[in-house]
Amino acid sequence: MRGILDVSNTTDPIAWLRNEIGEFITRWSARQGTEDYWLDPLVGVLAARDPMLAELRRVVDPEHAMPHEILEGAESVVVFFLPFQRWLGEQNDRQRLLAARSWAEAYTTTNQLINAINQHLKDCLAENGHRAATTPPTHNFDEQKLVSRWSHKHLAYIAGLGTFGHSRLLITAAGCCGRLGSLVTSMPLPATQRPNEEWCLLKAGHRCHGCVTKCIYGALQKTHFDRHICYRQCLNNDSHYADLPLVDVCGKCACEVPCSHQIPRIPEKQAR
Repeated sequence: MRGILDVSNTTDPIAWLRNEIGEFITRWSARQGTEDYWLDPLVGVLAARDPMLAELRRVVDPEHAMPHEILEGAESVVVFFLPFQRWLGEQNDRQRLLAARSWAEAYTTTNQLINAINQHLKDCLAENGHRAATTPPTHNFDEQKLVSRWSHKHLAYIAGLGTFGHSRLLITAAGCCGRLGSLVTSMPLPATQRPNEEWCLLKAGHRCHGCVTKCIYGALQKTHFDRHICYRQCLNNDSHYADLPLVDVCGKCACEVPCSHQIPRIPEKQAR
């Protein structure tokens, strides 16, 4: 926007993207009159030719899209994470059987916001002679296999925004309570580095099954995850909040656990 997206005109395009998204959220939220759901965004970038992308057709789905299938001439993929305020997770945790209404409302509002952010970034890029293409923030998955053809979580991992927890959620520097969005662009951008260690306590060799304890539906267990049981509960929440747009969400495993809002700290007794 206003020429600043030209890499030659800014020493830190990632910081620019992060600031631009943050300022846009403030303006958009004021216009829409929404609750203050979000903390400062995180931004990561991966090269459209990153070799790790080929692994997505093995670990996610054989039909997972590649950046050049989303946008011809793709050079970079921008991924952003919108962390939720702590009070949202607290309320969702207190509502035992179903998702809290505030969590459901934040989910639908954030989906709208992600679409708006993507359009804003597309406009900024276009003003600077670069193209961009987007996919929906959610509901772009195979409803039989329950896998996504464009996994924002896995792209965020490749972009260095975090590591996967036992819950199958991405643990970022701001935790796992929040929502991801992404877009593909013809603009070459510097890739962000991936973490060189596991941020999930359990995967790092420490004692923690906090996310398993929070899933009272039996979908997430110590040895496996049943995505069909998980999705069934998400649809139960959608039925309960029938007055809202599609709200197939739960989020219990992300709330009030060590990785909810930060990289989890190693408990003192285990750190010795």
